[in-house]
Amino acid sequence: MTTDLSIDLSIDLRAATTQVRDPERFQLSFGHACAQRVRHLLEDEEVIGCLDVLGDYLAGRVDRAVLLTRAARAAELARHHPGSRSLDGVGHAAVSASHAVANALAGRASQAADYAAYAVVYGEGGYGAVGDADSYLPERTWQQATLQRLAATEAGASRA
Repeated sequence: MTTDLSIDLSIDLRAATTQVRDPERFQLSFGHACAQRVRHLLEDEEVIGCLDVLGDYLAGRVDRAVLLTRAARAAELARHHPGSRSLDGVGHAAVSASHAVANALAGRASQAADYAAYAVVYGEGGYGAVGDADSYLPERTWQQATLQRLAATEAGASRA
């Protein structure tokens, strides 16, 4: 995504990733948190199921092979989302939310956060997504706080 999302999380994410015991798990956890925030915007039950598999993986209920299979399927579903048929474009929120899920499952937390923020703003009517960078601020603020909370939790776990 090339849209200015007001707060760039990538620097904080890279820094936090270096301080945790399991960087991949941390990326998956943050991506999952961001995708969960836009779950209500998803239209495809199979994409929702893919998001659930990520939660199951993080909880230790499914193995890596299942995660990788669902990650590939989520990417395919996101690429082939039909987009919006509505005049207001709110349906595009579902496209972005689907990409948030696909990126979360692939461990691309920064991209998952970008797509999730875009989905939230688009879901509120669309104008802010293209016309007002400040419209991303509430979601980015939540994402930044969540990133810091997860990093503190993970860093504490790695010292234990």
